[in-house]
Amino acid sequence: MNIEKYNKIANSHQPQKHILNHTLMAFFSGGIIGIIGELILCFYQYIFDISLKEATPLMIITMVLIASILTGLGIYDRLGAKCGAGTFIPITGFANAMTSSAMEGKSEGLVTGIGANIFKLGGCVIMFGIVSSFILGGIRYVIGYFW
Repeated sequence: MNIEKYNKIANSHQPQKHILNHTLMAFFSGGIIGIIGELILCFYQYIFDISLKEATPLMIITMVLIASILTGLGIYDRLGAKCGAGTFIPITGFANAMTSSAMEGKSEGLVTGIGANIFKLGGCVIMFGIVSSFILGGIRYVIGYFW
């Protein structure tokens, strides 16, 4: 079999790309998660009569809790498979990464299992976030000093 015939057969068996469908699903699912966060924020502001500054951390904690519970129940992974990148909104995606890493190590015990594995995926995000903020902060400081 020659290469052209092989490539033609291989290309005919490749799964079809549904870029528009995946993009729209990610957009709407991410938007729905954002709306849920905003509703929780408004709930805390109006029901408990607190300011936006006080309600924001409560909303973040609630979103992390919801994402962690859904990950523990296996629901968040199914949503991620169906909705794609829309479920990786920073705070819920981070909670999912940490919870799933912790669940992987639970059979090894609290310290060597959960404690050692919980930041397996999230640790690199934290580390690169800190390093990049340090570099950009230094650049901003230097530019502000001479500008």
